[in-house]
Amino acid sequence: MNDKTKRMVLAGLFLAMGLLLPLLTGQVPALGNRLLPMHIPVLLGGFFCGGPYGLLLGLLTPLLRSLLFGMPLLFPIAVTMAFELAAYGFFAGELYRRLPKKNSSFLIALLGAMIIGRIVWGIAAYLFYGLAGIPFSLEVFIAGSLLNAIPGIVIQLVLIPAVLIAAKKAGQID
Repeated sequence: MNDKTKRMVLAGLFLAMGLLLPLLTGQVPALGNRLLPMHIPVLLGGFFCGGPYGLLLGLLTPLLRSLLFGMPLLFPIAVTMAFELAAYGFFAGELYRRLPKKNSSFLIALLGAMIIGRIVWGIAAYLFYGLAGIPFSLEVFIAGSLLNAIPGIVIQLVLIPAVLIAAKKAGQID
């Protein structure tokens, strides 16, 4: 299978995972906000398929999920998440591409993407929540981007590098 075809197939797989993994939280928004199940496939997509595919996965996943399953709420939540996840996917792929191909580069790129994605979420939430008449403050940003998300952040920091290291050993990623 050529590289372009492989990336497209993997992107489709990660999109399907992004649509289905949140079902494990039982469609309970409070649980999803803590475990962040949509983030994992998008971040993996950025690493496996590259930044442009990661960006597209990040944009599409929350919007399609909202349209297909009614969650997250399309506006302002899914729209805001589309910007956040697009940043995660893009920067995971691009940062990793630019770093030396060591196992530690997975974690460095992941942390960078997570930080940038949370900043993008804050900016997008400030704009879109404001348009929806929902107050957004520094406290809401800290709670939403960090405090409430700690379990999901820990899962991402453990699971994603483990998957990537295993894929590297299997010759599936540089």
